[in-house]
Amino acid sequence: MLTPRRTKFRKRMKGRLRGMATRGNTVAFGDIGIKTLEHGKLTSQEIEAARIAMMRHIKRGGQVWIRIFPDQVYTSKPAEVRQGKGKGAPAGYYAPVKPGHVLYEIKGVSMELAREALVRASHKLSVKTVIVMREGL
Repeated sequence: MLTPRRTKFRKRMKGRLRGMATRGNTVAFGDIGIKTLEHGKLTSQEIEAARIAMMRHIKRGGQVWIRIFPDQVYTSKPAEVRQGKGKGAPAGYYAPVKPGHVLYEIKGVSMELAREALVRASHKLSVKTVIVMREGL
């Protein structure tokens, strides 16, 4: 799973996701990719599950780029613990995404195979997505 090597603080505040993605909103490395249509928080487990689904479908041919990284921590308290007594312990990492952000890109396989692989990957994600192609293809 993807996790940061080290962070400045163990716990962070949630923050807000507003507006459209201004960076990372074009297909830059591959020929075809997945773009988000809504705000969301993709956990490291979701990102890895989508990557595995893509790689298994293209049988490790071609090249895949992951354009997001889960660097925000989320916390949780143990089950059956009373409220109060501070914030819970770190439980995992997530990547905040805005609408228009390209998540994955593929190059080096046929367009039909890449499209099917991206559809399988999109089923693993908790945000609505659309398949986009690089301009000029």
